[in-house]
Amino acid sequence: MTLDEVDHRVPGPPLLALAGAVKTFGPVVALADGTIDLAAGEIHALVGENGAGKSTLVKILAGVHHPDAGEFTIDGDRVAFRSVADSKAAGISVIYQEPTLFPDLTVAENIFVGRQPRARTGLISRREMRASAAELFDRLGVPIDPDRSAEGLSIADQQIIEIAKAISMKARVLVMDEPTAALSGAEVDRLFAVARVLRDEGAAIMFISHRFEEVFELTDRITVMRDGRYVSTHRTADVTVETIVKEMVGRNIDALFPKVVADIGDPVLEVSDLTSIGVFRDISFTVRAGEIVGLSGLVGAGRTEVARAVFGIDPYDSGEVRLHGRPLRRSDPKSAITSGIGFVPEDRRKQGLVLDLSVTRNIALTLRDALARFGIISARRERAVTDDWARRLRVKAGSPAIAVSTLSGGNQQKVVLAKWLATEPTLLIVDEPTRGIDVGTKAEVHRLLSDLAGRGIAILMISSELPEILGMSDRILVMSEGRITGEFAREEATAEVVMHAATATRKARR
Repeated sequence: MTLDEVDHRVPGPPLLALAGAVKTFGPVVALADGTIDLAAGEIHALVGENGAGKSTLVKILAGVHHPDAGEFTIDGDRVAFRSVADSKAAGISVIYQEPTLFPDLTVAENIFVGRQPRARTGLISRREMRASAAELFDRLGVPIDPDRSAEGLSIADQQIIEIAKAISMKARVLVMDEPTAALSGAEVDRLFAVARVLRDEGAAIMFISHRFEEVFELTDRITVMRDGRYVSTHRTADVTVETIVKEMVGRNIDALFPKVVADIGDPVLEVSDLTSIGVFRDISFTVRAGEIVGLSGLVGAGRTEVARAVFGIDPYDSGEVRLHGRPLRRSDPKSAITSGIGFVPEDRRKQGLVLDLSVTRNIALTLRDALARFGIISARRERAVTDDWARRLRVKAGSPAIAVSTLSGGNQQKVVLAKWLATEPTLLIVDEPTRGIDVGTKAEVHRLLSDLAGRGIAILMISSELPEILGMSDRILVMSEGRITGEFAREEATAEVVMHAATATRKARR
């Protein structure tokens, strides 16, 4: 896409335009067509599924990443940022979901850190700094004391301070990346009022959110991305939520998901009213033998936290977890393993593997007690067991003795799976089973999960990829803001209903 194709969507030249931006990291294409334009005096939403390329696009605007290809202009002039400082100098400021203020400094000091006004003596003029901060808050219509310490401020107040800092630096483009995720309704209303003030003063605002009600309430235009590519741009008043959702998830389920219909048996896992205050609440569900239950939802919905609590990694405040009808001990992963639960974590490199150890040793980590005799592990028995699982999962390694750090991401994931399958679990929890691996290996992992379900293993699969959830699940649970907001049978689930449930606050059933 060229800038000429972008310009016609905005009356007059855009303040900022990015067209056809490409960004790769080795063989991974994080952004294949990053295209968006922002006009002065508008609030422009950027929406897309997890992994659509939004974060990479934002990091290009912020100067964190330099695009490999594409056109980037401000006021019609081409720019090439080499650093975050370049981006800020050009008038771009990014307001992140969790601001990073200095807690020991005052509000005014945080706004002007590194740029403090000076008196004639050369010393910092605290009076001028306080007055300038107060003027910024008056302009935004927010009563925040410039002299109070930043420590203990709410996330909402911290975001307003970041916005005030951006204004003080003459920012003309503000990127708000999921700014409302941790805010109450009243705090969201206040943030929206500030955004409208800035828009009316001529700023261009990019608003990134998964919450459609906010997108349609606040924004003037919407740009949709999917799979790292630009899809469309609409005037918000001209489209519906249904249109945007279809464009976000418009992919076909094909041979990538070789799901085999399995016989569903008795309940294996039963979770009742599980609550961790401030994280998730009233979580209840069942996973049966031979069933793959997909746990879907947007980033921050609480899916991983629920899985970690079930496995015993994280504590919870109330509720019960039962396996084969027997209560599981809280906060006791070893007991969970002994009872027959395997857990493949989201971050395989940090939580699932010891990178400096060999393939053999990594697979054997969960078997050390079973392999030991009189406290000594036989290397021959260790190799016999682990090599069998490496072969069954088709782990591609020059030798089982090489460090697992030398393997590809897909083969590392297979080693993590082998480690847990070697324990012969009756319940397997897999968190983002195919994140960061190539398409061919994804199909292999999906085939393996389907085979395991066919052998009667109960599987709880957490995934941010809607096609994976729809293609592999017998039943789908959807979480939003720490609650289960939807439950759908395989034959009734569609991308649209799952996405609606992921942005809802009350439970839907089909």
